[in-house]
Amino acid sequence: MKTIKTLLLSAFVALLLSGCGGTANILSTPLENIDNSPLKVSELTEKEKHNWGHLDLVKDTIPGMSVDKAYAEIIKNKKGNTVIVAVIDSGIDIDHEDLDDVIWTNKGEIPNNGKDDDNNGYIDDVHGWNFLGDGYDEQLEYVRILASGDTKNPDYAKAEALYNEEYEKWLGRKTQYDQIYQQIKSTDDVLTKHFGKKDYTKEEVKAIKTEDQALLQATQVANYMFSNGMDSMADALKEISDGLESINDRLNFNLNKNFNGRVNGDDPNNMNNKFYGNGNVKPVKKSESHGTHVAGIIAAERNNGKGANGVANNVKIMSVRTVPNGDEYDKDVALAIRYAVDNGAKVINGSFGKSFSPHSDWVRDAIKYASDKDVVFVHAAGNDSENVDVANNFPDDNVNGVEVSNSYIRVGALEPKYGSNIIASFSNYGKQNVDVFAPGAKVYSTTPENEYDTKGGTSMAAPAVAGVAALIRSYYPKLSAAQVKQIIMDSGLTIKTKVVVGGDTSNVKPFADIVKSGKIVNAYNALIMAAQTSM
Repeated sequence: MKTIKTLLLSAFVALLLSGCGGTANILSTPLENIDNSPLKVSELTEKEKHNWGHLDLVKDTIPGMSVDKAYAEIIKNKKGNTVIVAVIDSGIDIDHEDLDDVIWTNKGEIPNNGKDDDNNGYIDDVHGWNFLGDGYDEQLEYVRILASGDTKNPDYAKAEALYNEEYEKWLGRKTQYDQIYQQIKSTDDVLTKHFGKKDYTKEEVKAIKTEDQALLQATQVANYMFSNGMDSMADALKEISDGLESINDRLNFNLNKNFNGRVNGDDPNNMNNKFYGNGNVKPVKKSESHGTHVAGIIAAERNNGKGANGVANNVKIMSVRTVPNGDEYDKDVALAIRYAVDNGAKVINGSFGKSFSPHSDWVRDAIKYASDKDVVFVHAAGNDSENVDVANNFPDDNVNGVEVSNSYIRVGALEPKYGSNIIASFSNYGKQNVDVFAPGAKVYSTTPENEYDTKGGTSMAAPAVAGVAALIRSYYPKLSAAQVKQIIMDSGLTIKTKVVVGGDTSNVKPFADIVKSGKIVNAYNALIMAAQTSM
């Protein structure tokens, strides 16, 4: 059989639309079997690296979401409605050159007057709300369980075992990274002295012929780094330095039983107080970049000649600062979801998660609240290479297998390479509890202070899908949140090949066995199906 069922469906939908007013210009996806398409063996160009999630699998042999194709052939110059997308995350640099024109402003609030002008309980919430106050570093949830000293907690023994395992692992990793950093720095020093400059190229290193043992060892180390994707030794040093910073944060804050990062004075175990924090939604430091990166994936200003293009136009980003450098508190998440819904968000992105959740019911109730209020909630599947049908991953939308929401979408991450390794090795998966997969590895987007960077995680896959949801809600506003979810699931490209799961080459399964829809998200097909559904 030479066609994929989803592609045939899209073509059939396009044929139906040819007789409807204003939709005759919609083209069908080419009727080609993507499982027989030639695999891309050449390295991605710089342009492709920065935009791979928007490319087309059939045309480019890269498993993007066909976003560019959707704009070129479907959206074109059409006018859509503005959609508010809430990003529940770390702070967002709302002054970023590629985001400043797409930030939500609360028109009912007068900035900086110290009053709750719109009577929503939050004073000066001009661009969203900050439930963390001035805090950022935090413990992991299982460390909080140990720090409480409550040995009667049913999760205490499990938390203690995990803590002992993780602390030893990260202590060992710190030792390894310290050694690697010193080796790379020594290599860079030797090569800098040899060339008489810091900005030597990998081509120059590869051309070195020498019998000097120190220089020979330096070239071997450098060439190894280059073969693993590093463009320069400066990049390698930054990579290891960033890794060391993350490891030190893990030991000093996340795994430190004596650390308390709750600086806003609120009791996270008491839901009676709902109005804490402040209206400053920006990062507290430059390295707090996660929320800014996520916001850019959704809505970085398109075609402005700067940095990156977001998936969706016609979007206003509402920043809800809730996710610290550690595990988020259930109370903060539950209130953040409700804040977003009550203040007009039609799509919510949640690129966070954890395996312990003492007040999971609070968050689940909030997810149901969003669903009842016709809001799409998109959640990252997590980065533990685990089957979340078995392993806990919060927040979720089900109780004993019964879903409380019809608009909650959980997203796994793809690599920018079609074939058996299309699933990012870190990505969680699950036939029942992961709905779709989307571009999530090596994603280029905005970071604080007008900068850009490449990051990977299901945290990057979720906003890609949130962007598609926003596109559908913008151009087809009559569709409900539940319909938007179903369209995203039904309109994707069906992947029939077997894939490596969790980065384990001995664990190879049919793609359909690790995700509910059996599909990767496709914006082009989603808009075609949305047009047909809204007729």
